[in-house]
Amino acid sequence: MKTDVQIAQEANLEHIEEIAAKLAIHPDDLELYGKFKAKLPPSVMTKFDHRPNGKLILVTAINPTAAGEGKTTTSIGLADAFSRRGKQTVVALREPSLGPCFGIKGGAAGGGYAQVVPMEDINLHFTGDFHAVTTAHNLLAAVLDNHIHHGNALGVDVRRVVWKRVLDLNDRALRNVIVGLGGKINGVPRESGFDITVASEMMAILCLADGIDDLKERLGKIIVAYTADGRAITANDLNVTGALTLLFKDAIKPNLVQTLEGTPAIIHGGPFANIAHGCNSVQATKYALKLADVVVTEAGFGADLGAEKFIDIKCRLSGLRPDAVVIVATVRALKLHGGVSKNDLVAVNMDALARGFENLEKHIENVKQFGLPAVVAINAFPTDTQEELAFVETRCVELGARVAISTVFADGGAGGEKLALAVEQAYNEPSNFKFTYEDEMSIADKLNAVATKVYGADGVDFTAAARKQLDEIDRLGYSKLPVCIAKTQYSLTDDASKIGRPRGFRVTVRELKISAGAGFIVALTGSIMTMPGLPKKPAAENMDITADGTITGLF
Repeated sequence: MKTDVQIAQEANLEHIEEIAAKLAIHPDDLELYGKFKAKLPPSVMTKFDHRPNGKLILVTAINPTAAGEGKTTTSIGLADAFSRRGKQTVVALREPSLGPCFGIKGGAAGGGYAQVVPMEDINLHFTGDFHAVTTAHNLLAAVLDNHIHHGNALGVDVRRVVWKRVLDLNDRALRNVIVGLGGKINGVPRESGFDITVASEMMAILCLADGIDDLKERLGKIIVAYTADGRAITANDLNVTGALTLLFKDAIKPNLVQTLEGTPAIIHGGPFANIAHGCNSVQATKYALKLADVVVTEAGFGADLGAEKFIDIKCRLSGLRPDAVVIVATVRALKLHGGVSKNDLVAVNMDALARGFENLEKHIENVKQFGLPAVVAINAFPTDTQEELAFVETRCVELGARVAISTVFADGGAGGEKLALAVEQAYNEPSNFKFTYEDEMSIADKLNAVATKVYGADGVDFTAAARKQLDEIDRLGYSKLPVCIAKTQYSLTDDASKIGRPRGFRVTVRELKISAGAGFIVALTGSIMTMPGLPKKPAAENMDITADGTITGLF
């Protein structure tokens, strides 16, 4: 089979105006970025706001493994399958980050014959949205340091500056830095650091804002530092909110592209799900729901992270409600969760498969806890045996979940038609949507609810520093906000080495941060870091471009 990049480069793309026409969008309502990309301005929503919403399908997965699950590939292939079934369909996804692209994962635009294109553009600079987030974030940091340098009229405690700088690359050397060195003319020395752009609160704001006015209001609420007596200092206090909003004037508009089969795709925003809330923008999802009969969207990593945050943060703050949830799993990944090494995944091992299935079982339970119908997509590999596939199918049905085998990687939308049928049956079922916790609960109780109900933990422990932060959150009046837990994606616990379905564990919260603009409290657990590092052999080492512009190694 051809490589992903070969398949993408050989595709015959339709002009973006033709893709827009499938959604009845007039060319005058497109802001073109070449032949194959466009931004959708507010005029699109204005013209289609009278339409009833389409069905919203959320795609999630088991806890990811080195064996791979194929969540984005499944999302794209499922959308193509719905198109084949005559449904007007849009797939709504996040934008890839350059960090993992050049790090360990490579590109993130699907794979095989289920990709969004132009793949190279989407994986690289795309329409500049991430650069807007990076620049706006760093402008706020620069203005803050400038304010301190020029007399510090607001009384910023330089030991309590909480606004770092960001970069959309993995760079462990920047996790902890000292700024302001070199004498008085270069500012006030203090400890700081860098996060990756997708961990920026501004990325979360971009993805949760419901228009430019809401974006501006949220940006102004960002807490950048505290005074010695504990008063929060915001972007509004620095008189820079208007300038920050200006940098988002284009980035706030969703991006329209296409799949290999010509299904419209709206790709916008890109917060990680392990350190942020892991969903594409509210605006992109709302645009898609007005434009299509069926919208397929995804949330990062497993249902313990992305799906929980989609429900408890994105849905809570936007009013969106999924009609069905797809959980992606592979036989290979389940065997790995059952203790098989990566080198032995081809061999049949029913005992390991049974043990590993417990991870999928927990994610099915999680979806049912949200009151939503669950459909398991078994992303099939050629090495899977009928015995293995039948075991997974039978167990899923026993747990009350619909299940279908998907071969979209090899067969495109045709390989997802059985899955589309199962999803269609599921979204026509009645549902009983519910959150994991209520707004009135304390932050500690909300964290405990997620840990016990979604992770399967016995409870939550707080470090001494985190307990002080709980008191400060309450004192400042932010205790009614939802929680966004930063946790390893590889385990239901806060320890990446505990795979499968661990029991008898507790989750430790080491730090709490107020993201007042985004509208949630971030809880850092385990050894999770907001600036990843590169592996020993980064994916960047395999990438190149030829004289005629052909890109290699991106996938």
